[in-house]
Amino acid sequence: MTKEALLQQIITTLAADLAVLSTAARAAHEAATHEECIPDNKYDTTALEASYIAQGQANRAQEIRRALESYRTLVLRTFDEDAPIRLTALVTLEDDDGNLRRLLIGPEAGGLKIADGADEIVVITPQSPLGRGLIGKVEGDQVESGAGKTLTIVAVC
Repeated sequence: MTKEALLQQIITTLAADLAVLSTAARAAHEAATHEECIPDNKYDTTALEASYIAQGQANRAQEIRRALESYRTLVLRTFDEDAPIRLTALVTLEDDDGNLRRLLIGPEAGGLKIADGADEIVVITPQSPLGRGLIGKVEGDQVESGAGKTLTIVAVC
C-alpha cells in the first residue's frame, strides 16, 4: 500500500468512526434529557449516567474530528535510507525472531490499525514511547520496544 493510499484509508476510517460516534452521542444526549429519565428520587441516577456517557462520546468525537483535520492537511514526506525518521515515515521493524511490523508515524490517532492485505499498518504518534524511540533514527538502527524487545529498522519510506 502506498503512503497516499494509506493516508486516504486513515481519513476514510476516521470519518466513519466520527459518523458513528456522533450518532451515538446524540442518542445518549436524547436519552439523558428524555422525560422518562427524570429522577423519581435522589437515588435514581439514570439521567446522570446517560449524561456522562453523552459527554464522553462527545469528547471522543471531538478528538476524532481533530485527528481527521490533521490527516486532511498532512503533507507526506519521502524518506531514503539516510533520512532520519520523523512525522509521516512508514517504518518497517523486525524483531529477533524475524517478525515484521509496519508503523506510520502520524500526528494523531495512535493505535489505529489499517489493513494491508494479510498484514496491518499501525499508526503511532511521536508522543508514544516507541514513537519517541524512532524519531531521529535511520534504517539499520535499533530501538527498544515497550515489551523490552530490540527491534531493527529494516525500511523507512
